[in-house]
Parts: sequence; C-alpha cells; structure tokens
Amino acid sequence: MVRLQCPKCKAKSVYLLANEKRRCARCRFDFIPHRLPLRLTKDQWKEIINWFLLEQSSQNIALRTSIKRLRVTRVLTTIRRALTKDVPGIFSGTVEVDETYLGGQWKNKRKSIRDQGTNRGRGTRKQPVFGILCRNGTVWAEVVDNVEAETLLPLISQKVSTGSIVCSDTWKAYTGIAAQGYVHRLVNHGERQYSDGKGNHINGLEGFWGYLKRKLASKGGIRHEKLPLYLGEYVWRYNHRKENDNVKMKRIIKLLEHEV
Repeated sequence: MVRLQCPKCKAKSVYLLANEKRRCARCRFDFIPHRLPLRLTKDQWKEIINWFLLEQSSQNIALRTSIKRLRVTRVLTTIRRALTKDVPGIFSGTVEVDETYLGGQWKNKRKSIRDQGTNRGRGTRKQPVFGILCRNGTVWAEVVDNVEAETLLPLISQKVSTGSIVCSDTWKAYTGIAAQGYVHRLVNHGERQYSDGKGNHINGLEGFWGYLKRKLASKGGIRHEKLPLYLGEYVWRYNHRKENDNVKMKRIIKLLEHEV
C-alpha cells in the first residue's frame, strides 16, 4: 500500500477527514488524494459517463446518481484527464493555425487585476492557447506560455507533416513557417480579409475557438490550473461530434483503462 504524503510540505503523517479528504499532521493542509480508489461499480461509471456526455454538472450528476458530489467530481476529473491523452496524430494536407486567449470577462476580474489595465488581443494578460485544425474537421489545441515563434513553430513541426499547406494570419511568429518546409498561405485580418477566394483561410479554427469559448463560458468560470483539462475535453468533444453517444461511451471506457 502506498503511503500518502502531504502535497504541500511532503510530510507522510496524514489522517482521514470526512468526504475522503486528508489533513497533514504537520502543516494542517487539507487535500484530496488523486489516486485513491474510487470504489464505484462498472454500472456507476457508465451512468456518470452518460451524464458527462450530456454535459451535466457535477451537482446534477450527484443528484441523479445518488453518488456523493465530491466523488463525482473526482470521476469527472479522471475522465477529462483521459480525454487529454486522446489526441489526433500528425496532420497533413491543408491545415489552419491560430491562437486565442482564454479568461473571464474583464468586469468580473478582481479589482487588483483590473487596476493594472489590460490590452486586447496579443497584448492581453489572458491565457494564450494555440491550435491547429486539419480540413477534415479535426483539431488539436494546447495551452502555451506565449505566442512567440520559438513556442509556436516547434509545435507546428511536431503536429504537421512537411510539405503541407499551412494557413495563418499575419502574426509575426508565423513568418518562419515556409522555412520549415511548408507551403505558407497568409490571410490579412487587419484588412478584414477572411478568405482569399482560393480556399486559404482560418475560418474553421476560428469556428472552433467560438465553440470553445461558449462552452467554457457556460461553466461560469474555471480555475486556471483546470484549464488544460477542460480544453482537452472540448477538443475531444469537437473531434468526435459526429459520433453517437454509444460510440463515445465505448471510447471513454477504453481510455479509462489506463487511468483507473
């Protein structure tokens, strides 16, 4: 049996509280061990997955399944962690690349943050996310530290086969795409150009950004550290949007074999 340790001070003297929480005897920090057995039956797992696919909240799932909300939340986190690992392979053909910024509405930020001021677009303090969309409708996205060339170009090289057509806007970070072995097509949004009439555009990826932001807004706010999990969830949902729920259920169960 693995002995638990405090995630804050690393002490191994912890004791049990209510609702599966633990408290460190040294620093008094309360935490929930992520690797504790969830003690759910296969039918309970399927029931939670079914409600997850219907995008029900943890509170609603707990009410419908009579499973404690804390345990439901842990199951949903486990599912999202599994979905982040079900990513598309290497893209080829024609792809679109773009970045976006995620965060709550400015009026809802803490006053200390609002007092610092903000910029829109690439000068914002929101979290940058970079994405690549293949014209077959499959998308890949990842939280990134910044949107500079040294960050974005290696990601393009990892996810897109050389010789492919890469469509982007005129952001300076994309200047070196052609030198990486790609055919680079530009769309100048600054001149309100959204397509050149020859199929060179990033409208598909911008459509995904809109979908992603609507879904995240419906959650009413997500902690920064949880953003990669929710990003992975909605990338997965988007990529499998044409499948029925039975197929999605089987996919998730298979993914979970490596998580629980």
